[in-house]
Amino acid sequence: MFSDFGSMELMLIVLVTLLVIGPERLPEVLRTLGLWFGRLSRSFTAIKVEVEQEIGMDDVRRQLHNESVMAEMQKIENEVKHSIQPPTPNSTDQASQTDQTDQTDQTDQTENAAASESQPQSESTAATKES
Repeated sequence: MFSDFGSMELMLIVLVTLLVIGPERLPEVLRTLGLWFGRLSRSFTAIKVEVEQEIGMDDVRRQLHNESVMAEMQKIENEVKHSIQPPTPNSTDQASQTDQTDQTDQTDQTENAAASESQPQSESTAATKES
């Protein structure tokens, strides 16, 4: 209310009011001003309530609240759907193909190792047969 006034301005207003009205009548004047401000405030509040009732402000507020709640629920639903979304078929096919290739490579390696171990024995048996 007094955001535009500094402390010096307020002290000057109080001093001038005290000089003009006098210390005897000052409490009565302040009481009367307080009553008028209270009546004015209540009148503005009553007018505000009446206007809000006329334009259906309660319904507007309720509708806005419902829309914001629904938007929040939609946002949460989308987050949940994206967080538990199953992997795409392409990525599972690639993973299974990679696994099959790895298994084939391991089988080939073990067969090659077994074949290489058997070759020196057959060469040594062939050498013994020649002698």
